[in-house]
This record gives sequence, C-alpha cells and structure tokens, in this order.
Amino acid sequence: MSGAADRRIAAAVALGALAMLGAAYAAVPLYAAFCRATGFGGTTQRAETAGTLRGRRTLEVRFDANVAPGLDWSLEPETLKMTLRTGQTATVYFKAHNRAGHDGAAVAAYNVAPDIAGAWFDKISCFCFSEQKLSAGETAEWPVVFFLDPKLEKDHSMDAVDSVTLSYTLFAVGKGEKPVALAPAATGAKL
Repeated sequence: MSGAADRRIAAAVALGALAMLGAAYAAVPLYAAFCRATGFGGTTQRAETAGTLRGRRTLEVRFDANVAPGLDWSLEPETLKMTLRTGQTATVYFKAHNRAGHDGAAVAAYNVAPDIAGAWFDKISCFCFSEQKLSAGETAEWPVVFFLDPKLEKDHSMDAVDSVTLSYTLFAVGKGEKPVALAPAATGAKL
C-alpha cells in the first residue's frame, strides 16, 4: 500500500472513533429527549396548561411513592387512587417527611405504568421538576397537577388499559448531585 492510502485509512479510523465518542456523549441527553417526546419507559409528558378537550373514557389512576436507600425521609400519596375522565385536570398531594436529624435535599424520579400510558400522562405541575429541601423533622405536602390526554382514546394500544399508576422515588441529593437519569445534559459530561 502507498503512504497516501495509509493516511486515508488512518483518517477514516480517526473520524470513526471521533464519531463514536461524540455519540457516547450525546447518548444520555438524546435518550432523555426521546423518552420525554414519546413517553417511552413510562416517561410522562410536561404540559404548560390544562387541556381544553374532554374525552369519553375514564381510567383509574393509582399513586405510589418510594424512598431510595440512604435517604431518611418518608413519602406517601395522600390519595391512593382516583377515577379520572380523559382531559379532566386533577391535583393530588404527596406528603414528605424528613426523619433525619439534619437538613436534607432530594429529587424525585418518576414513571408511569404501563409504559405505553406515559405518552398520554401530562403533568402541569410536579415536585419532580426541581430539587426539594426539608429541614430536620420538617413535613411538607407537594402537589402534582395532571391530566390524561384525551387523544389516548385513539391509540388502540391503550384500549385494554383501564388503570394507570404514577410512581415516584425520592433520591438523596448532596452537593448538587442528582441521579444520572435526572442530571441535566452537561457539556463534557462523563459517561
């Protein structure tokens, strides 16, 4: 082989390696954007305002709450379940309590089950959109305002679904750290 051919091969390999490195850095934010756009994996949608259309279907919405190991807090939904008509806006509250002897911060990860319902579950307001802080022994009530998009009635994969579960898990946050799934995409972030 000639020197020119060797340089072209080396350049192609280097370009391929750079492309793979770039794809690795972009994977987390692209995956998060994909989940938000499609509801994949039970990711809910974010809405600015309540829907104006009302559907015909009613579904049971259940609420679940968990606390990850290492966080001495409790989290409980004040309402365990409700029946909701598509397009109808509802507000539920979750009660959080810091049982630790020191101030703390937490962030909530969430999902919807079954996964296919995530594309139709629209949150207007949620404590999961920001870091929550509680002083030692403090209790707080956090609202979640949401609706089920009436367009779900046209999605035949939702025909057999009669109940949806919204689940939260609180994770401890220290020194600005967040679970990887909730961390904002940062330039130069390490994977």
